[in-house]
Amino acid sequence: MRILVVDDNNTNLKLLTRLVKKIGRCEAVAFNTPDEVLSALPDLDFDVAIIDYQMPVYNGVELYTEIVRFEKYANVPVVFITADKDMTTRMAALNAGAIDFLTKPVNPVEFQARIQNIVSLAEARRQLADQAEWLRREVERAVAELRQREQEIIERLTLAAGYKDPETARHTLRVAAYTEAIARELGLPEQYCRDLKLAAPMHDIGKVAMPDTVLLKQGKLTESEYRDMQAHAQIGGDILARSHSSLLQLASEIAVSHHERWDGQGYPNRLAGEAIPLPGRIVCLADNFDALTTERPYKAAWSYDRTVEHILSRSGSQFDPACVAAFERALPTIRDIMENDRREQAEEAVRRAAPTALDDMKAAS
Repeated sequence: MRILVVDDNNTNLKLLTRLVKKIGRCEAVAFNTPDEVLSALPDLDFDVAIIDYQMPVYNGVELYTEIVRFEKYANVPVVFITADKDMTTRMAALNAGAIDFLTKPVNPVEFQARIQNIVSLAEARRQLADQAEWLRREVERAVAELRQREQEIIERLTLAAGYKDPETARHTLRVAAYTEAIARELGLPEQYCRDLKLAAPMHDIGKVAMPDTVLLKQGKLTESEYRDMQAHAQIGGDILARSHSSLLQLASEIAVSHHERWDGQGYPNRLAGEAIPLPGRIVCLADNFDALTTERPYKAAWSYDRTVEHILSRSGSQFDPACVAAFERALPTIRDIMENDRREQAEEAVRRAAPTALDDMKAAS
């Protein structure tokens, strides 16, 4: 236990230092001017402070006021020593944050008894602080483990959603990456952006309830089939609803709202404007960008430029204007995500074709 001792009188300083050393487990850190103390801050480490009240330049209260400007010393117990018996001086010391005060000339027995009590208090505070830090780390670890399990659940459900159609799986991952890029440009908190990226792949989970004749149809859906397909938004929200997982709650919110439109002409609930949850507004835009830039059974892929122009033109009608502005700022990142995905798909196609070509060569020989 390190005890700061400050007194401008060398005789008193030596006496106080000697008395501190007689207390078990204590080490005196002695200074005879306030300036020396201030010069050593904030690298000076001590657990208790004993400060003379009457000193030149800075009195004890003024010195202590400067010390506690540093947060690390805010909870350090301080004892003032004074020859002044005036109550005003003592009240000034107590109001400054003193835990106790001693009167000069210092009685060695009284000094050791009082300082021993304060040292015990400082040790108890340190133990509580250590326990609080341990508890904080344990809570962080438990939360991280829980979040990892939630993430694994979402990843497994996403795999299930894309089981019938491998392209659906890639679509969900691209939408997640676009969603994160837009969210960052909206200035949303870092953790929330990461959560959106984790939850966004679940936006189409309701399609697991769609019949294969509709989900895998090669061609444009009929009006009746399109109405059936629209049900996937509400179904997805229902599948994920009432979960105790914050990530699954977020995914449910996205699933049920990502086909709503800013102008109120979307589905399933015809919400408009800010009545649409922000995560749904972001994923709506990311989902549309990916749908337009990729080939579908009923359409060819649009060019990047045509898609961007289309989305910008629908700001304030189909899409939230703030999300469109964030999308425009995120375009360099979004284009990189799109091109990297296409490059990965091309490389994967080459790998799949290689064994077939080798088999053909063997057959020909």
